[in-house]
Amino acid sequence: MRQFPHDFVWGVATSSYQIEGAVDEDGRGESIWDRFSATPGKIADGTSGEVACDHYHRWREDVELMRWMGLKAYRFSIAWPRILPLGRGRVNPAGLDFYSRLVDGLLEARIEPVVTLYHWDLPQVLQDQGGWASRDTVGAFVEYADIVSQKLGDRVKRWITHNEPWCISVLGYANGEHAPGIKDWSQALAAAHHTLLSHGQAVPVIRSNVRDAEVGITLNLVPAEPASPSLEDLDACRSFDGGFNRWYLDPLYGRGYPKDVVADHVAAGRLKSDVLPFVREGDLADMATPIDFLGVNYYNRAVLRSDRIPESQNAPRTVHVSDDKTDMDWEVYASGLTRLLVRLHQDYAPGRLYVTENGAAYATGPDADGRVRDTKRVHYLRTHLEASLEAIQQGVPLHGYFAWSLMDNFEWAWGYQKRFGMVYVDYATQKRIPKDSAHLYRAVVAQNGLDVELAA
Repeated sequence: MRQFPHDFVWGVATSSYQIEGAVDEDGRGESIWDRFSATPGKIADGTSGEVACDHYHRWREDVELMRWMGLKAYRFSIAWPRILPLGRGRVNPAGLDFYSRLVDGLLEARIEPVVTLYHWDLPQVLQDQGGWASRDTVGAFVEYADIVSQKLGDRVKRWITHNEPWCISVLGYANGEHAPGIKDWSQALAAAHHTLLSHGQAVPVIRSNVRDAEVGITLNLVPAEPASPSLEDLDACRSFDGGFNRWYLDPLYGRGYPKDVVADHVAAGRLKSDVLPFVREGDLADMATPIDFLGVNYYNRAVLRSDRIPESQNAPRTVHVSDDKTDMDWEVYASGLTRLLVRLHQDYAPGRLYVTENGAAYATGPDADGRVRDTKRVHYLRTHLEASLEAIQQGVPLHGYFAWSLMDNFEWAWGYQKRFGMVYVDYATQKRIPKDSAHLYRAVVAQNGLDVELAA
């Protein structure tokens, strides 16, 4: 029997800017994504999250969809500019009330609310003062976390401080692909540090406001392997794993920053020396504040080939990337999820783990009969759930799985060109249509296992 533990948490995930819309309603302030999306050339299709899925007005319909799917939990994020339009100071009651109504609606549907405090929509006014590259943003985040956890903490027990610090820092401040669109590695490294520091300082604040709180953080992690056994490929793999995974994991688990990656940054000219200018006394202890769980976002693996020697001088490739890819051009590699979860359990012993995002972009739309036969996503979902179960059978304390995403939405720099949802959204009419993947997930949740079939 391919059954999951009886108390396994089945959920879906979304984020505020990607689904809510209503960017200038009820006192919401401007976010960095509002500004970034309004900048010509930043979003592939020239769109924004101004309307998105109109979840701000249609949340009841979306909760009903989740109830129909039988979900146990819903991971959503709070829009910081709805709560504190100026980043800190004056609270906007209408913003808090929106999330309070959403939480009540979820609880009425017997769906546990799981709150992510930060999923990238920083108030623009804070960015104007330096954003995550500024240490002042740490205190602003802790203030924000305090306000939200006081308001919702009587009903919300599971809290995630940040979603994907790698994306916040590298995509936002190093290569400029995401808001705020800065290309400066010194700012990116400071942003990563301040994000993790604000996490560590917010954890005890949330706990003080929420009885029996479970507090964690979500990292996007990519298992890496060398393309060949050559020393050059092995070093490329070490460097990638260090910069993408260990740079964030090691400080969270009391190891400080990995020295080999510090040396990589110095060699690349990103740091002047191995003395990190943004680290102050007590920071590393704060960053390593014990947490109750680690959230893991998994989408693909990385196969590393050295660029330091010509291809002709390197060893023949022994690991090849599959041609099976999603619309994001990401390899479909389900066993990488098992590997990643086992590695985290063995190397970091984080205790409770959740897959907080896992999903695939495919453009499949409704057929003539109105059914969305997203066969590739169905296969993706099945194989990654099998990989999750395999990790559990290998002793990993995996306690839940949140599919990305409930519905098609604004996919950041791609605009509306990429569809990750298990529910199809017609953006012109806002009609929602559950795809075959939603029907499959509903059956999996109902049986708490994988021995389910879809109607032809």
